[in-house]
Amino acid sequence: MRVVLLGPPGAGKGTLAAAIKEKFGMLHLSTGDILRAEMKSGSSLGNEMKSFVDKGELVPDEVVTRIIANKLRNSDLSKGVLFDGYPRTVQQAQDLDKILSDLDAPIDVVVFMEVDLPVIIKRLTGRRVCRQCGAVYHTVNIPSKKEGICDLCQGELYQRADDKEETIRNRMDVYLTSTAPIINYYQKQEKLRKVDASQDVKDVLVFFEGLIKSNE
Repeated sequence: MRVVLLGPPGAGKGTLAAAIKEKFGMLHLSTGDILRAEMKSGSSLGNEMKSFVDKGELVPDEVVTRIIANKLRNSDLSKGVLFDGYPRTVQQAQDLDKILSDLDAPIDVVVFMEVDLPVIIKRLTGRRVCRQCGAVYHTVNIPSKKEGICDLCQGELYQRADDKEETIRNRMDVYLTSTAPIINYYQKQEKLRKVDASQDVKDVLVFFEGLIKSNE
């Protein structure tokens, strides 16, 4: 089963994807993780990406699509694939359809995770990430035992530039203008399913399990 997780920043796509991967063994392609790894490498491409991300803007379509295509062609797709953070524009969605058509593995369903801006701001402004191991915490929901210190490796916890409120609001503006049209794109393909992402991830996972059974 090939699934696209759609929704604004902070909708919980990464959290849901991790739960799905653990339960069903599906390949999880997180664009955010892929891009951050490239940026951390310090390559010229990574530095170019960072200039967009730090301003809450989208990395150009052709760059992201090239990275995703390479990942798909070099991965085992037999247990299914979760696309988390991609596609973000209609052009990316069209490109992904072409890539998957060539691989004879089209998208089965698109899950649109709906959530309001106040919930998003609360979720993202409280997120903290370990500089050393990349573990993710939240100042309210998943606090570290010692403030500012990772429980796993004792590394420093920090707030990503794109998790500050001003940047979050900018990301939402970008989302509304660039990503929301994908909803119509997948609705026309009759692949879109909506879920209330403000509820606990366990409840959203139950919804997803229902999709798995209906597509068996």
